[in-house]
Amino acid sequence: MYRNVIKNKHVLYYLAGAGISQLGNVLAGLAFLFIAYDLTQSAGLTTVIAISQAVPYLLFGLIGGAVADRVQKKRLLLWIDLIRVPIILSLVVLYQLESLAFWHLFAVGFVIQSLGCFYNPAYRAVLPLVTPVDDRTAVNSLLDTVTRGVQVLTPIFSIGLLSAGQTIHFYSIDALTYLLSALFILKIHWVEPLSEENASEEKKKGIFQSIVAFFLWVKEEGTIKNLFMVTFLMVFFNTWVWQVGLLLLLLQYYPSQGEEFYSLLLGWYGIGVILINVIIPFFWKKLTFTLYLAGSVVWGMGIVILGFATNLPLYFLGVLIAAAGLPISSLSRVYLIQTLVPAQKLGRAFSFNAVLLYGSNVISLMLFGALASLIEISTIFIFCGSMMVVCAAFYLIRIKLTEKARRKPVEAFK
Repeated sequence: MYRNVIKNKHVLYYLAGAGISQLGNVLAGLAFLFIAYDLTQSAGLTTVIAISQAVPYLLFGLIGGAVADRVQKKRLLLWIDLIRVPIILSLVVLYQLESLAFWHLFAVGFVIQSLGCFYNPAYRAVLPLVTPVDDRTAVNSLLDTVTRGVQVLTPIFSIGLLSAGQTIHFYSIDALTYLLSALFILKIHWVEPLSEENASEEKKKGIFQSIVAFFLWVKEEGTIKNLFMVTFLMVFFNTWVWQVGLLLLLLQYYPSQGEEFYSLLLGWYGIGVILINVIIPFFWKKLTFTLYLAGSVVWGMGIVILGFATNLPLYFLGVLIAAAGLPISSLSRVYLIQTLVPAQKLGRAFSFNAVLLYGSNVISLMLFGALASLIEISTIFIFCGSMMVVCAAFYLIRIKLTEKARRKPVEAFK
């Protein structure tokens, strides 16, 4: 399964670029939080820095996808990588001059993430252009394995710089990753999906017209429309319980060891997700919406078990089940977007997917964060996990009924 992928040098360059970019992203994300707190000693202002890196996707996410569909992707990716180098290095220079202030972090974080709104959909749209359809499941699996592996391991490798008091040089490494990413992009060859005639027609529409045209297209595409709707619901019910609720739940039962157990469970979760990612291509070459929903059911069952857990083995079991369902669901979603969305619309599709994720994240954190002071955290887990299962099961039943209704006229005709 992976043999053909390894032989494709363009895919290998793509995966290397994604891995090196993820390394820089993780290090820079840690640096923004650590240095913001060092400068301000304020949890509130540190939170503002975190928010400043999420807001750009809500403001520019759709625009970035529309732009990615209208321009030459290689040129766009190279320019953004090169532009980000001096921007991120400006923080290192200001720090060395002892002039670094909080607003510098805020401005640079906002600008870097805003550029990412244009970079990320363009980069994701390149993968189908360098990968045959039969290899996409394996490539998506490797891509998720690489990015998640880097995300899990990078904090461990960063301990050396942290202990030496050189957190600022996380930004120096980030700048280097931009240069290496640009080098890998130069080595990848692909054919742009738009012909000159179609490109000029797209440009005549205007950015916002092309976004509206994409929404109108999605409205008529049943599978893609349902995929986006279910994605919003799954992420909405998962975000708070996973990012915040799990830690609070553990602290309730293990006040002195909750943080250690939380870190241990995250590591266990990362291992589980990576293993499932690697295994998936051996079972399914083509991923379907039904498989996406089945993965969501398993994912939700893991959250429900965490709500009922009262001892550590049950927490490990719930996390393992969630780790089994999430990659099936997420890889199926990416595969369906790559397969069902025309190449000329892929940038907008991936940017809209990102906007959905960030939007549902924000709403989930705000709503369930407020409810946590009124309702038992375990109850929120059971409710959210159950809703994930119910929503996914509803669409599964709907698909089966639709297929049954379609078969009846065919049988009658025979």
